[in-house]
Amino acid sequence: SAGFWFVLFLATEGKEEEGKKENNPSRVPQGKSGEWSSVLYSAGQFFFEYLVVVSLKKMSDGRYEPKITYQFPKRENLLKGQKEEEERLLKAIPLFCFPDGNNWAPVTEFTSETFSFVLTNVDGSRKIGYCRRLLPSGRGVRLPEVFCIISCLGCFGLFSKILDEVEKRRQISMAVIYPFMQGLRESPFPAPGKTVTIKSFIPESGTELIELTRPVDAHLEHVEFQALLQRLSPHLILHIFASAVLERRLIFLAEELSVLSQCIHAVAALLYPFTWAHTYIPVVPECLLDTVCCPTPFMVGIQMRHLERVLDQPMEEALIVDLCEGKILRAVGDEEEVLPIKLQNEILTSLNRHNNNNNVHTSEQVNALVSEAFVQFFVRMVGHYSSHIKWSKNGSGTFQERAFCKAVASKTNRKFVKKFVKTNMFSLFIEEAEKSRIPQEGKR
Repeated sequence: SAGFWFVLFLATEGKEEEGKKENNPSRVPQGKSGEWSSVLYSAGQFFFEYLVVVSLKKMSDGRYEPKITYQFPKRENLLKGQKEEEERLLKAIPLFCFPDGNNWAPVTEFTSETFSFVLTNVDGSRKIGYCRRLLPSGRGVRLPEVFCIISCLGCFGLFSKILDEVEKRRQISMAVIYPFMQGLRESPFPAPGKTVTIKSFIPESGTELIELTRPVDAHLEHVEFQALLQRLSPHLILHIFASAVLERRLIFLAEELSVLSQCIHAVAALLYPFTWAHTYIPVVPECLLDTVCCPTPFMVGIQMRHLERVLDQPMEEALIVDLCEGKILRAVGDEEEVLPIKLQNEILTSLNRHNNNNNVHTSEQVNALVSEAFVQFFVRMVGHYSSHIKWSKNGSGTFQERAFCKAVASKTNRKFVKKFVKTNMFSLFIEEAEKSRIPQEGKR
């Protein structure tokens, strides 16, 4: 579908109708189940769709506006629908590379930062922007620029390494970046646990071999749970999980873009094997702050400097999390009671065991430990779903919701399950399950 990027729709609508307080929640897309996992992790496809450089251009009023100053590859011979979609995509990218607004000034020093954003199409498919904001080499005062890689593939660690190589080449010359990205584009995305080697020539250094390895566990390769554990207590993480699992509105605050994007990706990953299918903007550009007025579920990250503006917005109940101070600023009030207490305690024990463990865990070990605690929660709560799908002779399945809920013996567990089955993420998961019966041997 040519569609158009939901976040861009909000951005252009917001700019063209500034001052109006209208919202049109009916346009917020509902994601397709499995879109995230099946599209993002398939091996063999292109590493990326575009590399763009976004620079700050001074406008006549003295403010700076982000503009794309370099694009690779340049696409030609696109069909009309594809061309329109590309134009809308390229129009949205600068907003997310400089979400902090237009108040910039040239500087002599700037610490490079890495962050990512997500663009959601109206059909629920997503593209990720991996960004490295850096100060180009030179003398005197200059403005930071952003190198942004747009990809359908979710693998933050791998793309951070690619951006390291891009930054290294940028300090030599822009011309050295092109052959490296061309080599990357011609290489197939590796399967989980596999490595791809890129050859790259750098003047005065000769040919380098760059190895890019995917983690074995593909569903955790876009995640850094350590970022969450460093900023929030296990109790607060449970409150956030309780809000997310019932598809409420969640707002995260931090000043650093890297902190926002890492923590929000981590919260979304706690829901595995389910997928957050509502509005999802890890870093909200300044011009999109009225997203928080949306009456439908959302998970968004906002820079701390905008806190007062956000609190002044006429918003419905939401969980507001301060990642700088590690505290909840605003809550619905029942977060402690959403999850069955026995299972809450089991998750807390797992998270505290990790926190109190003196052995230093690798990032991958932390990811596996944290993910396992939450996967076990879902196994205990709804792991019996497959035995409550009734299959017809033609192979189509129908989920028996009442029997499924009745099969939960514990009253407290059943109370939670009855709420969870009404969520979009559970419905989408079951829709996929109803389609995916594997024919048994001898039965066609």
